[in-house]
Amino acid sequence: MVSNFSQAFLSTFGLYFLPSLMKWFSNRCIRFLLGSPWVILNRRFIEYCVFGWDNLPRTLLMYFTNVMLPLEGYFHSVACNSDFRNFTVNNDLRYMVWDDPPQMEPHFLNVTHYDELVGSGVPFARKFKENEPLLDKIDDKILRRWHHRPVPGAWCTGRKRWFSDPCSQWSNVNIVRPGPQAEKFRKYINQIFEESKSSNNSCKQ
Repeated sequence: MVSNFSQAFLSTFGLYFLPSLMKWFSNRCIRFLLGSPWVILNRRFIEYCVFGWDNLPRTLLMYFTNVMLPLEGYFHSVACNSDFRNFTVNNDLRYMVWDDPPQMEPHFLNVTHYDELVGSGVPFARKFKENEPLLDKIDDKILRRWHHRPVPGAWCTGRKRWFSDPCSQWSNVNIVRPGPQAEKFRKYINQIFEESKSSNNSCKQ
């Protein structure tokens, strides 16, 4: 399911159009958009950015070379000015806590955010302070990870004892078995799919 998601869609967040940022390049009006620097891009779109069969990616690359924080606008503008405009999802899959109205940076997360973070189904989060106890709690409760040990998975074949790390022995590291959080992630992905179909904050509008 996640594989199909990544193949079919580009994932961007905070996508918004700035009316003042419209320029003409080679008799073509380009509109510039900004958003999250964290994006998920499928292979077909990356090939388009590299080979640029209509020269749009290269044209925008030259422009964004001289722009501060180009990662917050380059891929967004390429996608929304190309045939990929109808394949965007306005979400960067991150849990963040902001002021109201939002400031320049989100709040640092702590243990008080644990229940909401875990219940959201979102696979990524920010920001964390160094040695934040919330990360230790996630390691313990969600990942079942021992201190300074790898996250245990179906590939761990050692005996499960309180004094023995089951991942001290392993078999096929490509074995993946979804846990409880995977079901929450599936529901979250389905939710943003539905939202993307009717969003007024997407470049397909």
